[in-house]
This record gives sequence, structure tokens and C-alpha cells, in this order.
Amino acid sequence: MTLENIHVTTETSESGSDPQDVATSLQTELKNVSEKCTRCELCQKECEFLRKHGKPKEIAEAYDPSEKVYQGMPFECSLCGLCASVCPEKIDPPAMFLEMRHERVRRSQADYPEHKGMLAYEKRGTSKRYTYYAIPSGCDTVFFPGCNLPGSRPNKTFKLYELLKKGIPALGVVLDCCMKISHDLGRKEHFSAMFQEMRSFLEDNGVRHIIVACPNCHRIFKEHGDGLSVKTVYEVLSENGLPQAEQFKDIVTIHDPCAVRFEAPAHSAVRSLVTRLGLTTEEMPHHREKTLCCGEGGFVGCILPDLSKRWGAARKEEANGRRMITYCAGCTNHLNGITPTSHVLDLLFEPKATLAGKAKVSRAPITYLNRLRLKSQFKKLIDAKVNRERTFKAGEETKKGGVAKRLAFLFAILAVILVVRFTGVTQYLQQETLRQWIQGYGVLAPVIYMLIYTLAPALLLPGLPITIVGGILFGPFWGVIYTITSATLGACVAFLVARYIARDWVEGKLISPRWQRLDEGVRNHGWKVVAFTRLIPLFPFNLLNYAFGLTKVKFIHYAVTTFICMLPACIAFIVFSSSLLDVIRGKISPAFIAGLGLIILVSVIPLFYRRYKSKKGISDPL
Repeated sequence: MTLENIHVTTETSESGSDPQDVATSLQTELKNVSEKCTRCELCQKECEFLRKHGKPKEIAEAYDPSEKVYQGMPFECSLCGLCASVCPEKIDPPAMFLEMRHERVRRSQADYPEHKGMLAYEKRGTSKRYTYYAIPSGCDTVFFPGCNLPGSRPNKTFKLYELLKKGIPALGVVLDCCMKISHDLGRKEHFSAMFQEMRSFLEDNGVRHIIVACPNCHRIFKEHGDGLSVKTVYEVLSENGLPQAEQFKDIVTIHDPCAVRFEAPAHSAVRSLVTRLGLTTEEMPHHREKTLCCGEGGFVGCILPDLSKRWGAARKEEANGRRMITYCAGCTNHLNGITPTSHVLDLLFEPKATLAGKAKVSRAPITYLNRLRLKSQFKKLIDAKVNRERTFKAGEETKKGGVAKRLAFLFAILAVILVVRFTGVTQYLQQETLRQWIQGYGVLAPVIYMLIYTLAPALLLPGLPITIVGGILFGPFWGVIYTITSATLGACVAFLVARYIARDWVEGKLISPRWQRLDEGVRNHGWKVVAFTRLIPLFPFNLLNYAFGLTKVKFIHYAVTTFICMLPACIAFIVFSSSLLDVIRGKISPAFIAGLGLIILVSVIPLFYRRYKSKKGISDPL
């Protein structure tokens, strides 16, 4: 295959991107890497992703966007740029991998469920509720604190603004998201529309300079903010000086975020701020332009958490017990769970508490309340000539009738309750009454129930509601018998459909890289992966049944392991639901308490597993 002959389809993506433009950009990057890479192996020595997938030249020349095997690969790169920093030929492999991500999005093959949380976070950050623009008279500079700091450190963010305002009296503020998440996930059209709308609004209102606190925001504004200059707040603080502070004699080390890998002024500014407190900084082997990714880059942790953790482990080894000081809130949150790590703003505003590991930092969901509170503070403080809350939504139609539908649903529930109460139907909700009614149908009742449950997994219907009905109608003993039998049969039906009937359809549904890891896990560990995924719910149950049909696990091993490992949760929910009607009538039975305890026990298995895994330093079989 030649680079010029990469297959390009003609349909336009939902975002409106031009397929030819996307393909041309991808071809350009593939050709550039293919022609310039000398296979020197310097980048492979630094990057486990490249050790897994090959040298940049090999990847560029083998890549075919139409082949399923390449779908997840670009999303395993952290886009950190370490490979570019060590490349003697000055090529930029992350630019190639980002273009591959654009291509995957264009083909609608990058809608990974693992990314939904991050995209929801970004969407919330650009919503009317959380955004606020305040531009005073004569303002040409705004402070852009980003998403994380206002939530995790609202008081320090506010103090930081007041400190900046002493040197820039007409300083404005923008609470918004730079769209780095969409940018790195390859959602090119969405990112461009959202970011450029923000940029145009700022320019139209006289803003020319952006002071950022987040390294990711710095990179986005520098690369895409044509007409706007950008500077980190740490450079401004270093230049303008800080009030005299208490001196300390501790030794720390600096973690430079990879987003500002090539920004020497930011590196030097942070080191200057740290040493002004009397602290001694000792550099790690990887620092400044050669810095390591914390593990969160490119959102690799969403789909390959073990690979992400290896970056953090490497950072911990280089820190060698010294407290790391960084200037990215994301890096701080991620690395502090691995080795003592603090944000430089914590150090500046709470030096003693920070060095003792006791700085005040908020966690979700309090972070969202903090952002709203900070927004309210800025509204009261800044006499804005121009202000707004952002309502622009790129490529999204406003959903109409959402509130009306929710109200209609609530009224429908209320109506059902009233009908039940005033028509005397409650007498039929007695558990013994229901069971006697079911017994009147003889063997037909459990057969119908089991048939419905058997078909549910194959039809991708949720099984929990049916399980609860089984407990109510058949009681704790027969409810377990009927439910575990039919649930296992349903899982086997989906397995056989995937293996022998609808393989292509199933493969089209399982586009996420984690499904490829499932296949690799089965090759390496066999039936143990079936047991693991049944006990530790990392995957959607119904799709998991189909996914196993695409692997090489033996059917009998799959069926037996599925039965045994689903049994604990089945018993828990059936015992719980068998007494549910009594609870509705206000009676708490021993069966209900036992069922609730079993559900809690089953639910905490993943938590105990993760703690055990972390303590022992072992990896998942996936």
C-alpha cells in the first residue's frame, strides 16, 4: 500500500468535516514521518507505546485507516511529544497520531464509551451555568484559569486574580473551557467551532492578551488563538515579584507538564517561584523539554489504564521520594495518588501545609459547587463593561421539550400511584397474592419468565428489572433457580450468535480498544478472563456476551464460568427483591436486610480488588 492510495470515502461526517481535507492532512503527516524517520530507536527507548506498536516510520507505512486493527491504536498514544523532543530529525509523531484520531472520528469509529465522562466534563465546562466572561472598560487582557483550578482551588484562583489585578488594573476574567478534550480526542470540527467562537468574541471586545494558569490552555491558545498572545500566570508572577514569604529549607523536584514541554520561559518561571521560598530544586533525569507524561496525556488512561499508570510509576521512580512541584492541576491530581505531588499555587499560598502534604484541595462533586461560587464572586467583584454566559453550542441542536417530557413522566408516575391507591389495587400487590396468581398458570409462568430473560441479553435489554420481577414473583429459592438458569442461557445465546451468525455486526459494535484487550486477555488467560469480567464489572454485560463470542474461549468454559461467577450477584438481587413489596408497605423483613447486605458485598468486590491490585502492584488480565 502506498501513502497516496489510502482509501477515502466520499460521505461527509456528522460534524461537517470535509473527508478530503482530513485525508490530505493525514497523508501529509504519514508521508512526512515515513520519509524523515531513520529508525534510530531513540524514541522507542523513551516510549512504551512505540515499543508496542513499532517505530514511527513502520507505523506510518503500515497504517491503513480502513482496517479495523488500527482503530484503537492512535488513542493509545499520550500525545505527550517526548518522541518529538528526542528525535534528531525533528519529526513530530504525535501530529501524525492526532491526524489518525481525526480520521477515526470522521469515520464514526471513535465514539468510545470510555471517553464519555471526559466529554461530559467538557460540555459542562462550556455550558451557560459554569461559564462567565467579564471584560471591564479598557480591558485588553483576561485571566483564563481553566476548568480544574476554579473547582479544586477556588480561593487560590480568586487570590491569584486579585494579585494579577494589582499590576493590570483593567484585568478581565474568562471562566470557560479551552476545549482541549475535544481537540485531543480528534473531534476537530467541534473543537474548531467552539474555540473559534470564543476567540472571536474576545477579539471583538478588545481582548488581545490571555494569561493562563493551565498548561493545556496555554498550548491551545498558542496553537489556535491567532491574534491573541498567551502567557502563563507563573511567568507574570515571576516577572512582577511576590510579597516576601517565609523561607524553607526543603528539597523538591519539578515536574514540567508535557503540554508546555517546549516552553522554556514557563519552566524557568516556576523554578524561580519555588527557589524564592528558599527551597532547593533537584532535577529529575527527565525534565523541561525531556519531561515525562504524568499518565493522563491523550486520555490514554480511559482506554489503557495500565499503560497510563506506567508513566506515573516512572515519574515516581525519578522523584525518588522528593516532593514533586508541578503547575498543572491535572498532573497534580493524577501524580499525587502515586507519589507526593503539589501544585505550585498550593506552595505559594499555603507553603507550610503544602510541604506537609496538607494543602486544601477540593474533590468532585464539591468542585462543581466551587466553580459556581467562584463565578458568583467574580460577578460581584468585576465592574464589567461586557459580560456573558456562554450559550453557543457547535453542531448541536437544542433539545426541545426536555423539561416537559420529564414533567410528563413524573405526572404519569403520580397518576399510576393515585390509581393504585384509590381503586383498591394494592390488595393485589400482596406478595402471597401475586405468587398464588402466578401458580395458577402452572409451569407456564416460569417458562414465560425464563424465555423473556433468555432473549433479553441477545436483544441488549437490561436484565436487572427482570431479575427484580423474578424475585418478587417466585421468591428467593425458585427466583434464583429460574433467573440464573435463564441469564446463563441468554449469555450463551448472545455468545453463539456472535460466533456463528452475526460476527460482522458484532465487530461493528465493538470498536473500542478495550474489546481488543479482551481478545488479547482471552488468548493469554483463557476462561479466567470470563471469571474476571463477571466478578469485576469493567464491561457492559450484554455487549460482553457478544464480545466473548469473537474470542477463542471454549464455549463450555464460557458457559460454566458465566454460571458460577454470575451466581453471587443473582442471589443478592433475588433475595433483596423477594421482600421488596413488603418494604413498599413499610415492613422491613430479615430477607430484605440479608439481600441488601449481599448487594453491598457484591458491589464492593471491585473496590477491594483495586486496593489489593494497587498494594501488590499487579496488573489486570486485560
